[in-house]
Amino acid sequence: MINQETICAISTAPGAGGVAVIRVSGTEAITICDTIFTPKIEEKNLQNQKAYTLRYGSIRRGEELIDDVLIALFRAPHSFTGEDTVEITCHGSVYIQQQILQLLIEKGCRSALPGEYTQRAFLNGKMDLSQAEAVADLIASTSAGMHKLAINQMRGGFSNELTKLRSQLLDFTSLIELELDFSEEDVEFADRTNLKQLATGIEQLIRKLADSFSVGNAIKNGIPVAIIGETNAGKSTLLNLLVGEERAIVSDIHGTTRDVIEDTINLSGVTFR
Repeated sequence: MINQETICAISTAPGAGGVAVIRVSGTEAITICDTIFTPKIEEKNLQNQKAYTLRYGSIRRGEELIDDVLIALFRAPHSFTGEDTVEITCHGSVYIQQQILQLLIEKGCRSALPGEYTQRAFLNGKMDLSQAEAVADLIASTSAGMHKLAINQMRGGFSNELTKLRSQLLDFTSLIELELDFSEEDVEFADRTNLKQLATGIEQLIRKLADSFSVGNAIKNGIPVAIIGETNAGKSTLLNLLVGEERAIVSDIHGTTRDVIEDTINLSGVTFR
């Protein structure tokens, strides 16, 4: 799928920082960036630049220098979105970022919608829906468990299991349809033992996927744990020990902790809350 609009957006976290990255993607990405970028050494334009290389230069508005930048070039279809893509690395000033974005928009870009780069990657066949969802999970990962789960899904682990399930279901339905088509014939086209084994394998794979969803959901959202018990049983002491700080008052007086206290801890890459 080819989208005629060229989009731009800041790819790094919002606000000021050491550096910022502005991504431009679309059929006119290279041409538009050529109009605002001046290389420091080589005079040739970005159209002649090799893919997966960096160029150092400046971005100006007329005679005014906005910033010295690095340009990274990715050519379709070998980019994240599957389109021609340019990434501009500049200093992380909010003013500089906004000025470069404004220049790009003036030259023909449109501000990207939230998630539009991943959407284009999906529509251009660079990833399936499961992998697209994993991108958001990877960005949001806060533990080793969440990171491992998202990486595996983004690399096609879950997609491969679904493909295997689909293949087995197609084999099974084909055999059933064959039997139905020739049900009046005194011939057994599908071996009953093989059909039973195939059905059992499909059921096991479905259960495995369902179980993996439950485990994955717990890893992504954290496992809820409640510490309950009689007064002065040591609940506050246990909580403080688990979180590694004095989150609750510890006293010999009964009923000292009356409010609900919440915290999160990470054990072996899994979040408990």
